Amino acid sequence: MIRFVLFIMLVLAGSFISAQEIKINDDVYEEKKGLIIKNGVDVTNILSDAEKSKILAAFEKKKLEIAKTNKAKEKLEKAEKQQKRAEKQQKKAEQKQKKAEKILKQKEKAQANHDKAIIKHENAIEKYEKLKNKGKLSPEDERKWLEKIEKLNTNISKTKKKLK
Repeated sequence: MIRFVLFIMLVLAGSFISAQEIKINDDVYEEKKGLIIKNGVDVTNILSDAEKSKILAAFEKKKLEIAKTNKAKEKLEKAEKQQKRAEKQQKKAEQKQKKAEKILKQKEKAQANHDKAIIKHENAIEKYEKLKNKGKLSPEDERKWLEKIEKLNTNISKTKKKLK
């Protein structure tokens, strides 16, 4: 879309440069390929040298104004492109920042889960040892506690893998 608009602007600028109109003393003059035309009639040879120079000077002045506006438009377009590039770079930087924050959160969560698993394992071992020392464990209960402790131990190894 932008390319299309630029193309149209260039075509219009080219048409302004090749055929221009100026108004001098309520007369409209047009310049085409070095000829001065008034109302569709070539009046280059009819005009005096002073009038020709006045009209040609006005055409040159108009050409300079058009050239200045074209340069200003180009500078503006260039500035807009640079701003878009800067916005894209900022967006990329923000995305990298979000990604880094997400990774950090995941690591913190994994560390917290690992710490919880270790604490649960230690608490289960302590409770098992207390019950065993008091002699309150039947062979079936002892088997269940050992299974529970083993399960908690595998959970620790899983959370350790997620930490890496």
